[in-house]
Amino acid sequence: MAENQKHLTRKIEELTVLYELSHALASNLDFKSVSNQILEILSKKLAMNRGTITVLDKKTGQLSIEAAHGLTKEEIARGKYKIGEGVTGKVVEKGQPMIIPDIGKEPLFLNRTKARGDLNRQNISFICVPIQMKGEMLGVLSVDHLFRDRDVSFEEDVRLLTIVASLIGQNIKIHQMIERDKEKLIEENRELHSELKGKYRLNNVIGTAKTMLEVYKAVQKVAPSRTTVMLRGESGTGKELIARAIHYDSPRADKAFIKVSCASLPETLLESELFGHEKGSYTGASEMVKGRFELADGGTLFLDEIGDISLATQVKLLRVLQERKFERVGGTKTLSVDVRIITATNRNLEKAIAEGKFREDLYYRLNVVPIFMPALRQRKEDVPLLLGHFLNKYNAENKTRFKISADLMGRLANYDWPGNVRELENTVERMAVMAKDDLITMEDLPTPLGVYSYSSPETVQEQRAPVVSETPRQAPNMNLSDMEKMKVMEAMEKAAGVQSKACKLLGISPRQLGYKLKKYKIGYKPTFL
Repeated sequence: MAENQKHLTRKIEELTVLYELSHALASNLDFKSVSNQILEILSKKLAMNRGTITVLDKKTGQLSIEAAHGLTKEEIARGKYKIGEGVTGKVVEKGQPMIIPDIGKEPLFLNRTKARGDLNRQNISFICVPIQMKGEMLGVLSVDHLFRDRDVSFEEDVRLLTIVASLIGQNIKIHQMIERDKEKLIEENRELHSELKGKYRLNNVIGTAKTMLEVYKAVQKVAPSRTTVMLRGESGTGKELIARAIHYDSPRADKAFIKVSCASLPETLLESELFGHEKGSYTGASEMVKGRFELADGGTLFLDEIGDISLATQVKLLRVLQERKFERVGGTKTLSVDVRIITATNRNLEKAIAEGKFREDLYYRLNVVPIFMPALRQRKEDVPLLLGHFLNKYNAENKTRFKISADLMGRLANYDWPGNVRELENTVERMAVMAKDDLITMEDLPTPLGVYSYSSPETVQEQRAPVVSETPRQAPNMNLSDMEKMKVMEAMEKAAGVQSKACKLLGISPRQLGYKLKKYKIGYKPTFL
């Protein structure tokens, strides 16, 4: 009866141990942490004096103690073995458990850790079992003593430790998978970052015009510093490209480049986007979120369309620029950041200051080094280079071999490109997709050209009914602006002055048509009047 009671007690202890081990493994993916928990559980529940988890490095063939109980850091550091060396090495070599009833009488026991003192004066038993997973040798689990009651056979000890080693083996494999995935992600991130650095370096910016050379000089001077830069210029001139060039040619190139489009976010969201928010700071804030300033720490923060932010946000931004400190929305903890600021705007900030829409003190903080981006009409000599660049890009993407005819190249080079580089790229992409033959000609020119164009509102002088004369192909000396004007006039004539119908004929929005009517001073009157 007493024997049965002991057996039952031992089984309960084993099940308790296995339950606690399983819980520890399920709740923690950190290999060293969970390994130390396993050894701690074995010590408390099964009277283990010392225990180690030794892992095999497949590359070096060396066994090293990764987790231990009852050993100092110095003793753990000494616990290194080769396959076949000592009891630990033999277990890995043979793939079978080893039981040493008295380590003082076993010549194979090296006591390399020096954790047990004089072995001849101690009666220590040592059990070592292999850690394997689907036949793959991963390491060794070893313990000194197991169970207080030595009536328990060594075979029972080995049986339990083999089960524990199997659980550890699963944890090792998961850990190895995580580490491989982590290394892969780090390598992919490194490669991507290297590609970005190559792509956005200043020497990859297209343009040889004198106005662009001035931009390059300014970038080369300002890039090595942490000086705040403001990029000025019309929409579509490449301000973001230059901002990236400044970042990737600076000592901060290995850190983050974070962009915020200030005009695309309402005031309430912009503050949270810039500075982050604490959990519960507003309805829907279910967790703490870092803002762009935190994410850009050590790197560069690019604030595009800075002229569109509200006065309230301007005050908070000014404080960050002055003190490099801020609080998250709904938070009280002051955070410090090391961020370089680059801003961009197509607005007249000086006029906005005079109208009370932009803070003068913020303006001077941001406008330390202004760089003016020239409009494409101010550097027409770069148009052929840009056309070639974008055509090569879309040829590579679409696996095509399009070329631009000399006649079309001349017309495009003389066009004013009111939408700047963005409009030019859009035009090339459309032609590369819609062209009928490998040689892109005037027939492939998009209608209307200049989808991004904009002109300031002017007084519209009504005209008599527009005269629809020659089509563009019949007027070889007509420039592209004249061609566009004629297409708009023809569409208005066909639509009998109904703008919604004219929009459908041209394939543009009512707002775009309105711009073009004002730009070309087209005021339609039906012919029957």
